[in-house]
Order: sequence, then C-alpha cells, then structure tokens
Amino acid sequence: QVQLVESGGGLVQAGGSLRLSCAASGRTFSSRVMGWFRQAPGKEREFVAAINRNDDSTSYADSVKGRFTISRDNAKNMVYLQMNSLKPEDTAVYCCAAAFLMTTVASQYNYWGQGTQVTVSS
Repeated sequence: QVQLVESGGGLVQAGGSLRLSCAASGRTFSSRVMGWFRQAPGKEREFVAAINRNDDSTSYADSVKGRFTISRDNAKNMVYLQMNSLKPEDTAVYCCAAAFLMTTVASQYNYWGQGTQVTVSS
C-alpha cells in the first residue's frame, strides 16, 4: 500500500517556476515507478513525467520536455516535479502516482494522490 500527498501548487505568472512535491508513505516506495499527471478543466488526464525506481531513467511528455524535471529521494520517500518556464496551458490539477512498471498510461498506475492545483496567469 502506498499513500501519496502532493504539495507545492499555487498561482504563478507565465515564465515563472514552481516545485511540486509528493510525499509517499509505505515501505514499498523505493520499488515503485513514480509519475506525475495533470488534468485541466474539461480535458482528459494527461501524462507529464515519470521516473524509475533507481532515479536513472525518466520520461517526459513532449509538451513539458526541457521545462520540467522529475526527481526522487528514496531515503525521504519523496518525488518532485520542478516546473520552469511555465505557460498558461500548464494550468491544471497535478497528481502524483505510483506504478510497478515504467509507463505513460494512467490506468497502469495503482496509487494516486489527491492532487495540487497549479494556475499560470498570462
């Protein structure tokens, strides 16, 4: 069992930065692939980034590549999403999730946090 709690969302101007954090409980955290997804109003949930167990492989959506960086600290049971050069189209609720395999498919993630709102003003 893994429980996930996100934090760090907020309101930022276009071009600004935010760092999202995801705190995980459970002894199996280090064995899980961790991902970030987002969902904007009226849109489907969208893959953002994922990182494997050992922090040596990452995957990003094309829309955030070069602007966002996912990282993890297994000793602290934490996953982070550093978001730079934010755009209004990045506005969404951001959720972290845990999976067994490296994947961009939301249905393959077993555990989800409640999400944190990110709003980027133009």
